[in-house]
Amino acid sequence: MNDPRQRLQDALDALGTAFAPLSRTPFPVGGCTYCHTEPDLEALAGPTHLVPEQLVFSVAYTTPDHWDDFPALYRRLTPRIVRLLIDDQLDHGMFASRLLAAGWRDWPLAERAALEEVWSAWWRSALDTYPCTGRITDILEALAATTGTLTPWLTTWAELPTEASDLHLSDALDEWLMRDELADLRLGFYGELHATPELLPWLLSLGDERIGAAQLMEVERIAYQ
Repeated sequence: MNDPRQRLQDALDALGTAFAPLSRTPFPVGGCTYCHTEPDLEALAGPTHLVPEQLVFSVAYTTPDHWDDFPALYRRLTPRIVRLLIDDQLDHGMFASRLLAAGWRDWPLAERAALEEVWSAWWRSALDTYPCTGRITDILEALAATTGTLTPWLTTWAELPTEASDLHLSDALDEWLMRDELADLRLGFYGELHATPELLPWLLSLGDERIGAAQLMEVERIAYQ
């Protein structure tokens, strides 16, 4: 498929299809009644497309101990939560940490495969568009922390030496260098992934063909200090 944006839309539609059986299955929801009313819990137990958006946000943000069965609840709402994420309406690091807490790597193969296709399509679409929706560093954080590795996402980035991709790279480096994060960059809301061991060698491998002289000098200084 040549259009990355269409591929992403198709992947999101397929994600909804993969998780649709969960929405049709009765699911009693229990949780903190100080934070959520009984009607809230009833709504969360019903068809997922009818859950009010503010409740989807609540599941995305509140800590897992607010719910009697957080993994199952988060899993049911994953297609809705992912769409909010891609629209840049959620904290990307928190999303990754919550998805890990929900145990997504142990979900049925069809659901995992649908999520992985969304990740791939989202990354390609973001790199292909400048500016994209949200910051490229946030998107990379969500993908890397969720999957536990930077390598496939950096490999894709290296294979796309386009103007849009290189503008994203320059922005990312500006952010990492300005915040002095590159020497010890950790991704995920709780810093689950130490990104520096994968990121620094990759940046050095790009050299001055993809990285401006001033930025590359700073990368080399951090790498060899």
